[in-house]
Amino acid sequence: MNKKTIAALAIAPWVLVACDMPAGPTGGTPTGPMTEVPERVMQMAAPYQNLATVRVDPVDGCYVYQHVGPVETTFLPLRTNDGRPICTRAPGEPAPAS
Repeated sequence: MNKKTIAALAIAPWVLVACDMPAGPTGGTPTGPMTEVPERVMQMAAPYQNLATVRVDPVDGCYVYQHVGPVETTFLPLRTNDGRPICTRAPGEPAPAS
């Protein structure tokens, strides 16, 4: 075996693992952004957040938005100008039964 074959065999498992990685966020968030963000939420949200990618996290009922950073893309809580999260239900309120 030559050096190129050995290198290819050593790298192959990592390439295959990368193919199996989830493409989007995990942890129970919906798969797509809201089609229409409520006007009240748009008024409350701080201006530096991407309102085109807003979702509601089913775990806590709070709005999240997709933040694209220099290293990773992740969903962060949508916040007001004073830093409070914007939610669809009060903290501690149970999620509706499904």
